[in-house]
This record gives sequence, C-alpha cells and structure tokens, in this order.
Amino acid sequence: MRQGQQETVATSLAGAVGEEISASLAPVDAELERRYPGDPGTRQPVHTVYVPGDAFAADTLRTWGDQALAALDEHAPDAASFAAVLGLPDDLAEPVYTRVRAKLEREPVEDLRVDFEDGYGPRPDAEEDEAAARAARLIAGAYADGTAAPYMGIRMKCMEAPVRDRGIRTLDVFLTGLTEHGALPDGLVLTLPKVTYPEQVTAMVRLLEAFEEARGLEPGRIGFEIQVETSQAILAADGTATVARMIQAAEGRATGLHYGTFDYSACLGVSAAHQAGDHPAADHAKAVMQVAAAGTGVRVSDGSTNVLPVGPAAQVHDAWRLHYGLTRRALARAYYQGWDMHPGHLPTRYAAVFAFYREGFAQAAARLARYASRTAGDVMDEPATAKALSGYLLRGLDCGALDTAEVTETTGLTRTELEGFAAPRRGDLTASTK
Repeated sequence: MRQGQQETVATSLAGAVGEEISASLAPVDAELERRYPGDPGTRQPVHTVYVPGDAFAADTLRTWGDQALAALDEHAPDAASFAAVLGLPDDLAEPVYTRVRAKLEREPVEDLRVDFEDGYGPRPDAEEDEAAARAARLIAGAYADGTAAPYMGIRMKCMEAPVRDRGIRTLDVFLTGLTEHGALPDGLVLTLPKVTYPEQVTAMVRLLEAFEEARGLEPGRIGFEIQVETSQAILAADGTATVARMIQAAEGRATGLHYGTFDYSACLGVSAAHQAGDHPAADHAKAVMQVAAAGTGVRVSDGSTNVLPVGPAAQVHDAWRLHYGLTRRALARAYYQGWDMHPGHLPTRYAAVFAFYREGFAQAAARLARYASRTAGDVMDEPATAKALSGYLLRGLDCGALDTAEVTETTGLTRTELEGFAAPRRGDLTASTK
C-alpha cells in the first residue's frame, strides 16, 4: 500500500441491517426523549421555607433574614465562634462566615412556600379565601418591586376527599389573584402534598389545564411539586414504585419530589423520637425517589428537622450542629435541597452549603480544567465526570458559595461553557465546549 493511501476496512454486515435496527428503535428513541429529557438546567434552590398562610406578610423574607442575623450575633458573633460550633476547619471559617452573613443580608430565602396545609390548619372558608388572595397580592407585589425570593408559591391542601374542594378553591383564588396582577412570575412554584396515587397527580394536571384554558395561558405553563409523605407513594399495592408512575402522570408538569420527613415516618410507625432525615426509612424513601426522578428533569428535595435552634446558647448550638450535619449528609447524597422550618436554621443551611462547595472547589475546578484542555492528571475523568464537576461548580455559583471570577480564573471556562459540560445532549457525552 502506497504511503498516504487509506487502508480498506473489511465489514460483514449490509447497510440495511443498521437501517432496520434504527427503524425498530425509533419508538424507543422517542420514548427516551419524552420520559428522560435530562435536567432543565435552571437554578435549584438550596432550601424551601414554609410559612403559614395567616403569618405570611410583605416583610416575611426580610424578617427571616434579620432574625437569622440576630441569632448569629447572639450565639456566634464571629467566624471563630461559628466555626468552633460547627467544626469548620480554619481555612473555611472566615470565608464561610462572611458569605453566610452576606447571604442573609442579600437573599435570606431562596424558595418560599405560603402554607395552606399542615402549617395552616382548618379555617372558615372566607378566612382561607382572604389569606390566599392576600398571598397572591403580596407575591405579585414582591416580584414587581424586586423583593421576591427567586422562587415563591403556595402549598395547597391535598387531593384527598375531605379537603379536596378546599384545596382546589385555594389554588384557584391564588392563581386568579396572581393573573389579575399581571403575568405569572417565572419563579412560581406550587406544592401538592400527601400524594398517594398517580390518579391524584392526574387530577392536578387536569385542574391546571382547566385554569390555563380559563385564563388564556399557554398550555403547560404551570408546574408543581409532588410531596412524598405516605408509604404508598413509594411502593404501590402491586409492588411497583408509585413515585415513578406519579412523575409520568404529571405529563411533564412535575418540577420536584419533596420528602415529608414526619408524615412519612409516622406512616411507617417510626416513633416520634426517631423521626429524622437520617432514619433508615427516610434513606430508603429518598433513594427510591432519586432513582425514579433521575434523568426526568424532576428535582428531589430532602425534608426538614423539627429541632429548632431556640433557647440558651448551648441548646442553640446543639440544634445548629444537628441541622448542619443533616444538611451536609444530604448534600453528599445528592439531595441539594431541603426544608427549613425556622429563621434560626438559615445560618447552618448556608454554612453547610457553602462549606460543601468551597472545600471541594479547588479540586473540582482543577479536574475540570484538565479535562477541558485534555491535560493528563492523577485522575482519569470521563465525560460523565465532567458533567458532575461542572454541575457542582454551577450549583456553587447559583447559591453564592463561589464567585464567577474565581471559577473562570481557575477553570478557564465561562459559565456558558460550564453549562455545556453540565448538560450534554443525550448520546453525546463526548461533547466539549473547547
């Protein structure tokens, strides 16, 4: 063979074989795209704060931030004391503390849900109507004047018979109030609690379809979270994973699966003293939720702790350590969101999140930089790992743990390039933005 001449490669299969296989798999290809579109690439809040419908006010977000700052001033007035409580290493003490205080001043709550379910309780219809209308008014006003949290909405009552009509009416009053004050905000989030059967999810879809049609909205405009609080939501009577069927029943409207720590634990008979996010029953439920949601674009959220950081300093410090530890544990298990029930939980929520991203920043950035430039290192990373590394950095940027300048300087990548690594097209995991 002459130099430069391409060698002929022998094959045995006729071209028609590949064409026939592709044709036979076309329905599967379409099904994969429909059922598993991948992560939406939008920001996921690190927590959800629930405030009872009758307690929600125009200054709720600022009040929570101020109360959290006051707790720091009283119980950990400087970086060293805060680090000592939580066991932060010396190199993270000042960066984490400074960022926590800045976060509480700038954006104390990332996601707020006005609660019309367990946190609200039975009320006269006229009273709940007014509270729902007020919530719509205040949320619309907050988005209009720039004081809103990135995400805000309500938790309605569930689709079970005793409260179904009340839940539907509250949702109607709230959404109608929002539309009367302008376009629905991009950060609108709705939570459907105590979902047990996929048919209840289907009912929510039909309800939202009817509202969109009545108000002339784009079909599919309104999504919702599914709250997992019963054993039947994890395992159905026929042995199937109900939560996976719920995601499909949502017809693309499901945005999240939220674990309900105390209702779910009680459903399984766990005694009150042991109802916690790190109980084996909780781990099992969240693992099933995580697998069911993987690739669907539906995010998973951990639940909450009911141990409040109140009282004398020693008691506050114990509650902080518990909350910090549970949050760090959840982050390591890829549950990037949780619930916070009290303003005193905000300092440790953000401390845990910021420490998680800052302690791994240098290594993740260096690995991604080597991968992007095809430079050899001590770890052989694959495209899927590059996806995880870039996703880690993007989450750190979104919550304020990392700064754009330091990430760009260390990785040599812009945010757009990071997003390219974090969300490659299906079947194209070798894609690169460089």
